[in-house]
Amino acid sequence: MTDGVRIAVVAGEVSGDQLGAGLLRELSQRLPGVRFEGVGGPLMIAEGCKSLVPIETLSVLGVTEIAGRLFKLLRIRRDLARHFLADPPDLFIGVDSPGFNLGLAERLKRAGIPTIQYVSPQVWAWRSYRVRKIRRAVDRVLALFPFESKFYKQHRVPATFVGHPLADEIAGDVDRVALRKHLQLPDDKTIIALLPGSRVSELKAHAELFVRTAQWLHARNPQLHFIAPFVNRRTRVIFEDAVKQQGAWDLPITRLHGHSRQAMGAADIVLLASGTAALEAMLLKRPMVVTYKVSLLSSWLIQAFAHVKYFSMPNHLAGRRLVPEYLQRDARPAALGQAVERGLKATTEAAETLQAFERLSKKLRRGANVRAAAAVLAVLRRAGKLRRLARRAP
Repeated sequence: MTDGVRIAVVAGEVSGDQLGAGLLRELSQRLPGVRFEGVGGPLMIAEGCKSLVPIETLSVLGVTEIAGRLFKLLRIRRDLARHFLADPPDLFIGVDSPGFNLGLAERLKRAGIPTIQYVSPQVWAWRSYRVRKIRRAVDRVLALFPFESKFYKQHRVPATFVGHPLADEIAGDVDRVALRKHLQLPDDKTIIALLPGSRVSELKAHAELFVRTAQWLHARNPQLHFIAPFVNRRTRVIFEDAVKQQGAWDLPITRLHGHSRQAMGAADIVLLASGTAALEAMLLKRPMVVTYKVSLLSSWLIQAFAHVKYFSMPNHLAGRRLVPEYLQRDARPAALGQAVERGLKATTEAAETLQAFERLSKKLRRGANVRAAAAVLAVLRRAGKLRRLARRAP
């Protein structure tokens, strides 16, 4: 029987909630009566996860930003560890948020609880010495990108490339005209989507920069219209404060609650903070300009320990500068604005970039939820947690 299987799962941000929800949905189909508890957002909760802590409390950005909330995060992790050690689950899954999840996983694994990390920490990008901690902390890594499983094989860490769920969701061209009509956007304007991030700390770092860039662009071309989606009221308030501070009330910006994918699909080009949004824009085959800003200390640490040439995922997957990216001091309104203007031009290079987006998307389109669930069941089976598992029709 599989009744009574209990899985602890912890996600720490919006993208983790999305990934976790798909995995939980697939596991529920394969494990009748399975129970989930830990930390999740609205999507994971909708799939049956009992969230013990609000997901927003784990969402932070950068080294110094984490330091500012370190004691609270440590307390939450300690409380979760005590909870799961007192009543051990059959398996622990950390969804992204490796800074939080790996420490928790290591403690649970020492107590004999099987552990999985879903979404690889970027050890291939910087601070590769962390792979030793990953080896101690987890029984298997579920990797979203093909180069990650190769990296782990070299370092003797069990890993499975499952593909990326977003690549499965975003398959085929989206109807830009229909999306603009649905979002009530003007059909005679050039649309620029603004995505300064999903976390409060990201909005604090990027809101003013994005507003000033929009001002720079609009001053040069009044035919532009902007669209800005926000994950919650708090992030929107930070953006609105930046609009007010820059005296930019006259900017034509359509604000949305959620619907970031639709906003990107409706746009001619996307200006975004590096992260999952860059991958989504690539899958949607939308031109983009990528930027990112963190604290000075975080920036110094990244430069000191990084060993990759590019920081945006489309560029890393391609192994070349496929999309323009601007980090820290290079992230200035004029520089971003000029890159956006270049991206709007119909050139041979622009067409080749979109073709490259499609090739990269196909490599990631593997049925990730199904493959991830199969890997989870394999870990449970090896740990003797499943006495009987009914065969699931393909």
